[in-house]
Amino acid sequence: MELEYNRRMDEKYALLRHFLAALAYRTQKALREAPASFGDFRTASSVRTPAELVRHMTSVLGYARTFFIGGSYGHEPLPTLADEVVRFHTMLEALAGHLRRGAPLQGTTPEQLLQGPFADAMTHVGQLAMLRRLAGSPVPPENFIVAAIDPANLGPDQPPPVSPDRQWPEAPPGWQSPANKPM
Repeated sequence: MELEYNRRMDEKYALLRHFLAALAYRTQKALREAPASFGDFRTASSVRTPAELVRHMTSVLGYARTFFIGGSYGHEPLPTLADEVVRFHTMLEALAGHLRRGAPLQGTTPEQLLQGPFADAMTHVGQLAMLRRLAGSPVPPENFIVAAIDPANLGPDQPPPVSPDRQWPEAPPGWQSPANKPM
């Protein structure tokens, strides 16, 4: 009985690690080739900038980490989006480390981590992509089913798209799919 429970938890933790890897990949997809000024782009006074969004993503993942280590999570704003991105990926790696070691959860379940802070962070990736479009630098589409997502790679150095879309009806003028570019 206990062996079966441990096997199921290992499977759940493996899926959560994969989700964190997808989060790392999609975050970098949303930030790749963004204009230098993107971190401070603000659409309205009450809307977070990209740097503030990444800080918030780190915060919700820091909250998730408290279910492994206890305590609370708080942090000060960092000066640049690049600094916030480094801290974000460090948090992803810390969380994945707890999952990889099979650390017990305190006061929650893997499903609640997924539906709460993990899903919240992924929602904010979509906001980053939307802000890119609003900033005049939209993110090219790809088929994420075949993306090279690797639970061992949670850092900012994510691979390029495996299957970028060849067609992008809303593409900026002059855009050419990497799949259509001559080698």
